[in-house]
Amino acid sequence: MPTTVHEFAWPDRVVVGTIGVSGARTFYLQVRTGTQIVSVALEKQQSALLAEKIDEILDQLITLEGNPFSIPTSTPIELVDNDPLEAVQEQFRTGAMSLGWDPTTAQIVIEAQPVADVGAGDDNESLDEDDADASELLLVRMPVGTARAFAKRTREVVGAGRPACPLCGYPVDAGGHICTLPEV
Repeated sequence: MPTTVHEFAWPDRVVVGTIGVSGARTFYLQVRTGTQIVSVALEKQQSALLAEKIDEILDQLITLEGNPFSIPTSTPIELVDNDPLEAVQEQFRTGAMSLGWDPTTAQIVIEAQPVADVGAGDDNESLDEDDADASELLLVRMPVGTARAFAKRTREVVGAGRPACPLCGYPVDAGGHICTLPEV
């Protein structure tokens, strides 16, 4: 089956957002150009790492000797996007991701592929479903200013969840946490 590529070369909008309450949020990478919208589910850790690595790439480009590109050191105010996600229809749950730099267009490139459901069973129906899922790819190219704004928003969305326990680092639920609950 041929791979369906959801490609966005110069998206109107690219954001990470969530649906749900803290502790039960689902993270989405959502991209829109015109009326074409694609939303793929991410793990919180994938979202955080994506923002971190985008900033690392941009920061490295700033210090690269002979770099002909103007890379913003902070988020351009006109690119700040605090709006909620648009209508979410999950295309797939993200498994593998790659991140890169395209010097020919001066864009950050994100590729997201669906989770491969390995070990789902030996019946042919499961394998056919897995093959169908694996035949999709989200390809997003965004200019450096948009990438900087994307990373900033993503860090804010990730940080808006449950606070971390100062003892173990795991999230603290509203009802308490094993490290901070009184002993019975």
